[in-house]
Amino acid sequence: MPGPKVVIIGAGVVGCALADELTGRGWTDVTVLEQGPLFVTGGSSSHAPGLVFQTNPSRTMARMARYTVEKYTELACFSAVGSLEVATTSARLAELHRRFGFGQSWGIPSSVLDADECVSLFPLLDKSIVLGGLHVASDGLVSAVKAAEVQAGRAITNGAQFIGNMRVTEILSDRGRVTGVRTPDETYPADIVVSCAGFWGPEIGKLAGVPIPLLPMAHQYVRTTSAGATDDLPILRHQDRDLYFRAHGDCLGIGSYLHEPMPVDLAELPGDAHPSMLPFTPDAFKQSWSAATELLPALRGTALDDAFNGVFSFTVDGFPLLGEARDLRGFWVAEAIWVTHSAGAAKAVAEWLVDGRPGIDLHECDLNRFDPAQLAPGYVRKRAIRSFVEVYDIIHPLDPPAVRNLRVSPFHSRQVALGATFGEAMGWERPLWYATNPPPEELRPRDEWSARHWSPIAETEARLTRRRVALYDMTPLTRLEVIGPVSFLNGLTSGDVDRPVGTVVYTLLLDEAGGVRSDITVARLAEDRFQVGVNGPLDLDWLLRHAPAGVSVRDVTGGTCGVGVWGPRARELVAPLTDVDVSAEAFKYFQVRQGYLGMVPVTMLRLSYVGELGWEIYTEAEYGPRLWDTLWEAGPELGLIAAGRLAFNSLRLEKGYRAWGVDMTAEDDPFQAGVGFAVRPEARPAAPPDRRLTCLTMVDTGDMPMGREPVYAGGFAVGHVTSAAYGYTVGGPIAYAWLPAALSVPGTQVEIGYFDRRLLATVATEPLFDPKHERLRR
Repeated sequence: MPGPKVVIIGAGVVGCALADELTGRGWTDVTVLEQGPLFVTGGSSSHAPGLVFQTNPSRTMARMARYTVEKYTELACFSAVGSLEVATTSARLAELHRRFGFGQSWGIPSSVLDADECVSLFPLLDKSIVLGGLHVASDGLVSAVKAAEVQAGRAITNGAQFIGNMRVTEILSDRGRVTGVRTPDETYPADIVVSCAGFWGPEIGKLAGVPIPLLPMAHQYVRTTSAGATDDLPILRHQDRDLYFRAHGDCLGIGSYLHEPMPVDLAELPGDAHPSMLPFTPDAFKQSWSAATELLPALRGTALDDAFNGVFSFTVDGFPLLGEARDLRGFWVAEAIWVTHSAGAAKAVAEWLVDGRPGIDLHECDLNRFDPAQLAPGYVRKRAIRSFVEVYDIIHPLDPPAVRNLRVSPFHSRQVALGATFGEAMGWERPLWYATNPPPEELRPRDEWSARHWSPIAETEARLTRRRVALYDMTPLTRLEVIGPVSFLNGLTSGDVDRPVGTVVYTLLLDEAGGVRSDITVARLAEDRFQVGVNGPLDLDWLLRHAPAGVSVRDVTGGTCGVGVWGPRARELVAPLTDVDVSAEAFKYFQVRQGYLGMVPVTMLRLSYVGELGWEIYTEAEYGPRLWDTLWEAGPELGLIAAGRLAFNSLRLEKGYRAWGVDMTAEDDPFQAGVGFAVRPEARPAAPPDRRLTCLTMVDTGDMPMGREPVYAGGFAVGHVTSAAYGYTVGGPIAYAWLPAALSVPGTQVEIGYFDRRLLATVATEPLFDPKHERLRR
């Protein structure tokens, strides 16, 4: 069987790769439509410099790049000249050590070189300004047009057809499902339409009624006259000055992100054969040329032989856009994909289409990962411009984004008055710590990297949560209202949620292969009404896709708010304020009650993500300030404080609670991830897991990993860190890491690679704090 009828829009390197991957899996009824000529289409692939760098903080992106190298090597479209990233500042050299660690975590061999070794690899360098470099021997160059043509040829052999100079003018649909596309000359029926249109993606999205949140941007590329280069030179990145270089025979190509951002209006692109190659702006290149000649003095005797401003795609978070639109079934996108990731992204999408799930976790890339506000054109523009500016910047995991105060909880003014320092997630402002809480008398040493966007006040907040009671803002936790028979949720979750009204169940959303799509809480408020705490828009998307007629799934997050009231004195605080009986006998752990707190109607869930007695208390947003004030005004005698995310993360790791998307993803099954207790007994496997998410305790050196660092045993990289924090209650740093099962035995010693050093760590029995859960249940 040839499979469903597929139309791919765009015959650049991504569209051709997808056609090849689909036809190679037996879906041979594939038509690729390209508005330009085949295969120099005039899009980004036509002018792409073809650099493939595999090392990336994201495991997903690194895997896509690695597959791209493997496939294009096999197809003779790849030249493994290697890559060299040089440092001219101490900060960049430290960053290269961190990037070396990413490579170790994701299985990409590399080495950090000194200045002499860098010059040996790239003799044109001025050694006097180079401090060191990162060399990845398996990186290299690909001809995007050749790769497109070769993959298209394979797809054609397998039955696909490619049609050039055929512009799609309409996406056809019926009752929310794609039925085909129309061009000026013909209609092409289709069961599935995939937009691989690159920076033209937003225009295709308009035809489908689907927002494609990317911004076309131009960046400068020049080719010099003879500079003494050779074709075996590695590709070179000078990220301290936002430049990259590659050889073109004895000439050099130079790409620059050093200039001011250049957003592109698609309506203003030239109508010639190369619409994505805009006129060069020499004044904008002056600073780049100065920086290039400083690093490579041989360039001073050269001139610019060819130069242009090339258009390509930027998204709000730097990740591609992959997947099926929820509101138009059968309409898929594979957009904002650079040549580096082209074959890998195509393979993942082909697996997703043919097998029902991709072979790697794609939650970072999923088209449906955004909140509606993040699709606003103004938001996309501002964040995408920031993505351009930061392409080669040293990015800290907690660096604030370009757009702030988009989503604030009703408690925000109270938090500002308490001196909150805010971070951001999914557009929400979230307190990290509060200046009105005093720092500890004895300050612990902390390395410079992990001390950014951190405060010793986190220790005070964590300790006072354990000793007294604290308020945590839980508003950003996505909350869904589900109305319908319990069989709907029961059929999608790993545990039995058909429990009595008033019960809360921690359970999992699993994909077809048993991977953890999400961990959620289901609170049964009535026979057919549930409050479901989830991890974001992808969970909403999953439930909506599976909801049958008669089931309502609605995101109520923005219209509600909530606080976590946690600590050993939580009952003393809450009991006098509410008409709900909060005694241990009447209101047990994992139960839910509705009533009043003061004058505020509330839904109270007896849950705790920090391992202490307490409740998550929710109400409608209009009551938010009154809810906060009612608790706050009753709190002084009990030592109530407000606490932030840094303390929250420390406490949850002491308790061993997992964070989905960080500690576990759809690539991990519940038993590997340590959440097998949330799976029905009949679904549990007979064989033990071959790998485990493992708790590590560390010697306190002042160094604090932040995630994605490699873990070594016997001198070899054997896993990677997911989450880490200082455990103030247990008196030392904690890290969670994926390790082979044989190394997950308590007492086993391993090392964590952190920049240019190794940190000793020991496998520990978890949870580190309150293993009998006595504090939660009292």
